[in-house]
Amino acid sequence: MSKEVTLCVSNAYQKKFYLNENFNELPQSIREELKIMCVLYTEDIGGILELVFDEEGNLQFKTSCEEGDFYYDEIGSVLKIKQFRNEKRELLEAVETYYRVMFLGEGWSEEE
Repeated sequence: MSKEVTLCVSNAYQKKFYLNENFNELPQSIREELKIMCVLYTEDIGGILELVFDEEGNLQFKTSCEEGDFYYDEIGSVLKIKQFRNEKRELLEAVETYYRVMFLGEGWSEEE
C-alpha cells in the first residue's frame, strides 16, 4: 500500500478547492498560485485534480472524473498537465523541496 500525502484538490463538480492544512505554512503567494493553477485546470478540463506527494516526495498530478462525464477532456488533461509542468516548474520544484525538507527530513543532519 502506497503512502501518498495530498497537497491540494480542485473539484469541478462541487466547485471547491481544498489545501491540506498541513501546508498552511507555505507562503501565501505559493498557496494562491497552487489554487489558481488547480482551479484553472478544473474549469478548463473538468473533473477532479489532486496534487499528491508519493513516498519519495515527488509531486504527482492525479486526475479523475465521474462516470459518464462527457464534458471531461481527457486529451486536454494530459496537455494541460504537461503545460503546468513546463510553465510552473520552479513552483512545483520548490513545493517538492519544501515537502522533502519539512516532512521527510531530507537535508537535515543529526546535529541540526
